[in-house]
This record gives sequence, C-alpha cells and structure tokens, in this order.
Amino acid sequence: MGADQAARPDVEGFPSSLSGPLSDVLVVDLSRALAGPHATMMLGDLGARVVKVEAPGHGDDTRGWGPPFVTPAGEGERESTYFLSANRNKESIALDLKDAEDRAVLLDLVDRADVIVENFRTGVLERLGLGLDRLLERNPRLVALSITGFGHDGPEGGRAGYDQIAQGEAGLMSLTGSGPDDPQRVGTPIADVLAGMYGAYGVLAALHERERTGRGTVVRTSLLAAVVGVHAFQGTRWTVGGELGQAQGNHHPSIAPYGLFRCAGGAVQIAVGSEALWARFCAAFDLDPAREGFATNPERVGRRDETIALVESAFASWEAEPLLAKLADAGIPAGKVRTLDEVYAWDQTASQGLLLDVEHATLGRVTLPGPPLRFFGADGAEQTATDHRPPPTLDQHGAAVRSWVRGEA
Repeated sequence: MGADQAARPDVEGFPSSLSGPLSDVLVVDLSRALAGPHATMMLGDLGARVVKVEAPGHGDDTRGWGPPFVTPAGEGERESTYFLSANRNKESIALDLKDAEDRAVLLDLVDRADVIVENFRTGVLERLGLGLDRLLERNPRLVALSITGFGHDGPEGGRAGYDQIAQGEAGLMSLTGSGPDDPQRVGTPIADVLAGMYGAYGVLAALHERERTGRGTVVRTSLLAAVVGVHAFQGTRWTVGGELGQAQGNHHPSIAPYGLFRCAGGAVQIAVGSEALWARFCAAFDLDPAREGFATNPERVGRRDETIALVESAFASWEAEPLLAKLADAGIPAGKVRTLDEVYAWDQTASQGLLLDVEHATLGRVTLPGPPLRFFGADGAEQTATDHRPPPTLDQHGAAVRSWVRGEA
C-alpha cells in the first residue's frame, strides 16, 4: 500500500507490522484528545502501523487529563489513564509542526503513509502549510480522515468541539436523564468515541475504493454528525412521526415492559420486545397476557406507569439473583446493572478478549480494555491478533522513526 512498506524495520520492539487485516497499512496520526486517537487505535487494533505525532514537551492533551494518574513504582513520569485508554498499538514521535526540520520529517512520513488522521480546528493545518489538499498532491494515494466538532463547513463549521457540548447540541442529552427537566450526559465520552468509530469506518471504505481507483480521498466526519447518526428511532420519531422524544429515565419510549424494574433488595432489567415474550412473561408470573389495556405493546406503552407498577408488583417478593434465574428459565431477556469492577472481573468479559495485558515502558505489566472485534477462519479457528502493544510514552519511538524516514534503518 504505502511506499516502502516491505522495508519497515522493527522500532524499539514494535514489529514491522502487527498481525491483522491492515498489517500493510501505515497511519500517520496527527490527532489528539479522543475522537481521532480512538479512530487510529481502531486501525491499530486491526494491525495497521500507527505513528502518533505529538507536540514536544507535553504531547497529546490527554497526557494531562486526570486524575487518575499512575506513577511507576511511586516515582518518575506520571501516566494518565485517560491517555492509556485511546492509544494502544501506536508509536510516538514528538514533532513541532512550526519547525521546518520537524515539518520535513512529517512530510517524509506522509509520503510513505496510506492514511493520515487529524482533528485540528478548521484552517489550522492550512496555516501551517499542511492542508490536506497539499498532502494529497504529494501523495495521491493518501486517505485523509478529518474529524471536527460540528463539520468543516456550514454556518458553524469552525466551532471547537468537546464531547459534552456535542452531546447537548446534537440532542443526546435531551433524551437522557430521569425526565425532560433532567438532561444528562452519557457516562462515557460517547460523541468522541462515535466520531472515531465513524471515522475509522470511512477510512476502511476509502482504502477499499483506492484499490479500484488508485487514488486516495478525504473522509470527513464530526462529533455532531456522529451523534445525529445514532439517533436511530428517535430521529424518525420526530422527522417522520412528528413526535418529539424526551428523557424518561430507564424505560423504553416505544416498548413496554422494557427497562429497569425494582425487586426485593435491588433491581433487574428486562426487555419484553414482542407479544410472544409478553405471553411468556405473564405465564411465568401468573399474569393474564390478554388483560384489558395491556394485551398489546401500544397499549402497554400508553399505560407505561401502570405497566411498570404491574411488573414491579410481580417482582416484589423476589431477590435479584433468583429473579434473574427465573427470567432466564422463562426465556425473558434480562440482566443486572454491573459496576465497572464487576464487568472487568466477569468471566464473560475475559472470554471475549476484552482484557489485554501489555508491558508498558514505564508502568510495567498493565491491563487495558481490549478491542471489540474478533476474527475467525472458515474452520472456526480464531485469527484475532494477539500481539497488541502498549500505549507509548512521549517520543518513545522518535529517534527510530526519524532514522527510518531518512533511510538510515
């Protein structure tokens, strides 16, 4: 794909390419914070070689985001757990993009790259003489991903984008919370992560198209676009149905019973998503599925408070664990609300490859949340990459990458 791919050397313990479907792809990562780094981490998870370009001295903004920070053996340079969450499978080089010599190193990387990712505010790269149009002139096979807050054009195209602001502006907070007067942000930076996911998805499409055309392209997305892109039924509920969704706590606006229900000493979640499931649920708890006003889903949605009261009355004498077992026996989708420590201690989490043990340069052996994809051959054998690498320290690979682009390695 990129020039000189076969000549890539090992870089301080990094193999010439990680195993995976993108093992012949070189990604230059100019992004910082979360949306862009999440996109490039996804590409790295798939085997791409990702060279992360960071500002000298302080690096990616997220290196300073905390607490929590972790200091190796109680001394030395502290590491941000926020940074660790979005930067596995990357190499780090520190470059001052305002410095001519460092900019030349970057351009040498661009000449070899298959993909470049950036999330600067609109116009910043152009002022540095590094506009994407210029970079594609140098390397016509380059796929460029640009992630902004609200889009690169339009009446508010230049706005800075941060996750919580985007969650609010894109309507997500109006749908989240205990009620319409209690807008809440999602507990993870979902706008950033979704923008990164959509960005990686666009990059893969552009790489595929390049196989036909021989030319790269610019892929653009934004935090705004990513959140609007996952409005799902709430979007058409308004654009087609004329009904404005609003926050209503832990119960589904279009399905009942579907949500979090109290029981003795706790709560469980159930999803009664069909009339067949409703019949099963009623049989398990001695309820009449044809009860007047509750026989169909639209009726139950229209009487949501009464439906919740009916279900919680049936659950009132049950402790959570026996209740979950009964629901499972009845074939009713159900579950508990786990804390994160419970999630990471859960055997099912580990079985899905969602925990990675890596050897960090300063912290030693650490466990990271793992990638959400697994690959299997026709024979059923798993082909998922097992040689993931830890997030880099600042400029950890700078000397080796500089040597490589100069042809010295």
